[in-house]
Amino acid sequence: MKDNGNPGTPPAEREATTQHWEQRVLSSWQDNAAAWTGAIREGAIASRESVTNKAVLEAVMTGTPLSALDMGCGEGWLVRALAQRGVDCTGLDATAELIRLARESGGGEFQQLSYSEFAQAGWPQLVDAVVFNFSLLGEEIDAVLTAAGRALHPGGRCVIQTLHPAFACPDDGYTEGWREGSWQGFDQRFRNPAPWYFRPLGSWLALLGGCGLRLLALREPLDPQTRRPLSMVLIAEPQPTVL
Repeated sequence: MKDNGNPGTPPAEREATTQHWEQRVLSSWQDNAAAWTGAIREGAIASRESVTNKAVLEAVMTGTPLSALDMGCGEGWLVRALAQRGVDCTGLDATAELIRLARESGGGEFQQLSYSEFAQAGWPQLVDAVVFNFSLLGEEIDAVLTAAGRALHPGGRCVIQTLHPAFACPDDGYTEGWREGSWQGFDQRFRNPAPWYFRPLGSWLALLGGCGLRLLALREPLDPQTRRPLSMVLIAEPQPTVL
């Protein structure tokens, strides 16, 4: 169940509140594009270097794709890594500066496109994989996930890596809703942290089904020191059409 505040709040007011949170996410990434690019290219995020980068690559390559879309591609590291493995990958992101920096480094195709634009227009050709690597931060993601399923070839995979809900559970409880973000552990280049929308595990599973996707696998990459999950990787496919 979504925690959208007072259930008696008028729909227009609830929609305005959601748009406010979503705009804050976009604003944060615009402000931190250069800092994020530096951190990724310097290998400054230990969990990515040790575990989660490998985890998403292994999940994508399990399906032996020839083509892919990296949704919310950021500065483009995953597009380049997949290209090195023979995958024709296009990176999409709503943040113009991140796309500029990705193109500057090359190694793949990059296009500025928001999730809402993708959901409305779809993609001109089918692909073997659609990947969301720590890039589903907002509340209204049903439309983009539905569009992702429609962009897949038969047998294609949708791969989602996100924070593990059981181990990234906010202090205020295991309830769905918006939370304030933090750049704790990052350097002084970062400012204006992005809020994020917390989903319990059951909500993630219900979301996939509601968007026409069927879960194939759920992986929990472990921190080698603590042996606790650093993320959750969902691998799904479009549900078969019932005639």
